[in-house]
Amino acid sequence: MRELAMKRRTFLLATGAGALTGGLMAAAQEGHEHGPPRPRPPGGGPRQDHTPVVTPNGVSLPFKVVDGVKVFHLVAEPVRHEFAPGLVAECWGYNGRTPGPTIEAVEGDRVRIYVTNRLPEPTSLHPHGILLPSGMDGVAGLTQKKIEPGETFRYEFTLHQHGTNMYHPHFDEMVQLALGLQGMFVIHPREPREPRIDRDFAIMLSEWALDPGTARPDPLEMTEFNVVTMNSKVFPATEPLVVKRGERVRIRLGNLSATDHHPIHLHGYRFQVVETDGGAVPPSAQFPETTVLVPVGSTRTVEFVADAPGDWALHCHMTHHIMNQMGHAFPNLVGVRTDGLDEKVRRLLPGYMTMGAAGMGAMSEMQMPVPRNSIPMLGGPGPFGVIGMGGMFTILKVREGITAYDDPGWYGHPPETVASPASAEDLRRDGVEVPPPQAAPGHGHRGH
Repeated sequence: MRELAMKRRTFLLATGAGALTGGLMAAAQEGHEHGPPRPRPPGGGPRQDHTPVVTPNGVSLPFKVVDGVKVFHLVAEPVRHEFAPGLVAECWGYNGRTPGPTIEAVEGDRVRIYVTNRLPEPTSLHPHGILLPSGMDGVAGLTQKKIEPGETFRYEFTLHQHGTNMYHPHFDEMVQLALGLQGMFVIHPREPREPRIDRDFAIMLSEWALDPGTARPDPLEMTEFNVVTMNSKVFPATEPLVVKRGERVRIRLGNLSATDHHPIHLHGYRFQVVETDGGAVPPSAQFPETTVLVPVGSTRTVEFVADAPGDWALHCHMTHHIMNQMGHAFPNLVGVRTDGLDEKVRRLLPGYMTMGAAGMGAMSEMQMPVPRNSIPMLGGPGPFGVIGMGGMFTILKVREGITAYDDPGWYGHPPETVASPASAEDLRRDGVEVPPPQAAPGHGHRGH
């Protein structure tokens, strides 16, 4: 009898546990796929529980709360976009800009995103890297009908994660992404994280094909991209990242370029890679870096404490990605002997000047005539002359004791902390002998 009672008890416990487990799994599945809006847990308020994201040269998408649901509205439409003074293009974007406004929400939020199509062709919206019901994944033809011109679609799902993600179309991707339809989607953790972040930046990395003199990116290009951007701007139009000394900084990097990965390098600092688009990297797996590779279709998030004041370059380390509208259809003239060549050519082409024989660093200072609507080799003014870099380049500006985050201007270096020409006394004191200059190859005496 006792044995029968034990068996019955074991059976009831087992079936009760199974029912509980099955109920929890069903509830989890229902919440992930089909469940009604969940009540929002406490916390998650901007400034109180998380630091709002700053999108340099951009904005965050406004929202309103309707019956506990955060409601956003994106309008896909043609936009006229300035990459930098002198280069304006006819692009596609969201809400009048490219990249589109950054979407910010909090883990556990129920979000409803309306997408209105003002493009000349259909589109869709794919929340890239976000865990959601299959029917909300935004792949036209596979998980939904395409959004025809003039239509508005509704996407609604609960956010079950936190991290750095993106959004873009999944219809005619080659054309629509190449013309600028993309944006960042940031989900803050429900429970505040420690240590607290003081400055939180989001930067979208992109590449474009814009031949000098043209006004529309070429979506058919597969390899020769000549405008490489941070938030669809090239230096000197990229806004600096302004930080107060001692603040903890997070930089979120997303890459929706067509083919190129971007190794993003920060001068003056080491950082930790704390997140990928797959989620947080455990502290035990983090390690110090100065360059983070951001693959196509991915995000990377880095954090550091801004303890070194100054102006620090932040840029892609692929050297052609920090030049504006660099051309490749020219011969390599570096080191070529050009004695008397200009005079001879000018008889046929008045004003001709050979360029590149001694390198190309001075071209950004020449202010030569260029085709309309183009910025080849454009650099920007700096405190010590022209900054010859362009493209995917910006500046982290760390200052002591600032009370606002407006551009503070150029850093004032303390005495004796700036590289300067070496004096004869310096060289003599340290026993440094400078060899006499030699003629460049090809410029020496020619025999007869």
